[in-house]
Amino acid sequence: MADRLTGMDVFVKAIRLGGISAAARDLHMSPAMAAKHLDALEARLGTTLVQRSTRRLSLTEAGTDYFEKAERILMEIGEAEAEASSRSITAQGLLRVSAPATFGVLHLASLIPAFSARHPEVTIELGFNDRYVDLLEERWDVAVRIGRLANSALVARKLVAMGVVLCAAPSYLARRGTPTRLADLGDHDCLGHTNASLAGTTSWAFGKDGTIKVPISGSMCSDNGEALVRAAIAGQGLVYGPRFIAAEALRAGQLSELELDEPPMMLGAAYAITHPTRRPAAKTRAWIDFLAEALPALGTDW
Repeated sequence: MADRLTGMDVFVKAIRLGGISAAARDLHMSPAMAAKHLDALEARLGTTLVQRSTRRLSLTEAGTDYFEKAERILMEIGEAEAEASSRSITAQGLLRVSAPATFGVLHLASLIPAFSARHPEVTIELGFNDRYVDLLEERWDVAVRIGRLANSALVARKLVAMGVVLCAAPSYLARRGTPTRLADLGDHDCLGHTNASLAGTTSWAFGKDGTIKVPISGSMCSDNGEALVRAAIAGQGLVYGPRFIAAEALRAGQLSELELDEPPMMLGAAYAITHPTRRPAAKTRAWIDFLAEALPALGTDW
């Protein structure tokens, strides 16, 4: 069984690292020994997994299918070992964290020094992306997601509640007047988000469940919430979006919160997401526990 797993490890690392020699270096064995393990694996399976040339390896059809399964098996073995030993070892290793871009830049990045002070043996890779990443396929340890979670098999832990705010700069309100009803929005320059269905470029949703749709138009739109807030601070128009983006400007008086005859929709919360087939290692649990403590303290006005 040990030889079987070693052959599998050589195969996966050779594909990931670009060659048998690279795999051998990573596994602390000679290239000749690594090649023997790969030969033995193919012999045992009765098929060719890779076509070898002097420059590179290329997967056969059988190799492509086997690679996906083998990589998953090795990952699960590693996680099982990490889980078994995590109660007696310090959180350590590379922690890959995926998060929405604006939230990650504004709030997660500034928390890293405090986390590192507690867990100096953990190295963090932050990946900022507004799309939903596949934790297993893209090899993320944990993702932070914001909003209302759809039913899924993913494991979620609520970190902090999130609200939505309508606001504008005092200079804009002095020039254009202050809206007090939903019907007033048609007379204002509304800065829409091109990727937000409920606070987009043609309509905004109000009411706690977001069922009241109000037509809007504006002189600017963007796929980045922070850019819209910056434009609003400069007097461009009204901005409607997550409170965590506008919170600092509201505290500083650069933006004024507006109350209409219907409340803003409820955004939901920020969640830490892990995959149910991957038992969180000590580093992952340490990060989630840290966020569950730090974010509520940071986001008292979110």
